[in-house]
Amino acid sequence: MAYVDGFVVPVPKAKLDTYLAMSRACGAVWREYGAQEFRECVGDDVKPGKLTSFPQAVDLQDGEVVVFSWIVFESRARRDEINDKVMKDPRLAEMMDPAKLPFDGKRMIYGGYEMQVDIK
Repeated sequence: MAYVDGFVVPVPKAKLDTYLAMSRACGAVWREYGAQEFRECVGDDVKPGKLTSFPQAVDLQDGEVVVFSWIVFESRARRDEINDKVMKDPRLAEMMDPAKLPFDGKRMIYGGYEMQVDIK
């Protein structure tokens, strides 16, 4: 069964175009190295909750939007191989510099997940 890296990111609306351009460049590299899917979704109907929510999870500030993203891999082993290559790719070196990110990387949430149900 496939393996998924998932992300939730607070992105300033004023930097959303820059973020999406970065994402397209990164996505092309991930796909080149073997990722099966690379998805970025900008929050459209994401309300703060009373106990938990995506906005609360990333400490969403005024003027920011929640971005929900995922990358699908063949397996955990392939994910590890691909991510190792991506992180060493010189085309992305500048984009991986935390000081140059178009969002606050300290408030990004991410993790790897074993897919258990896949209904298409």
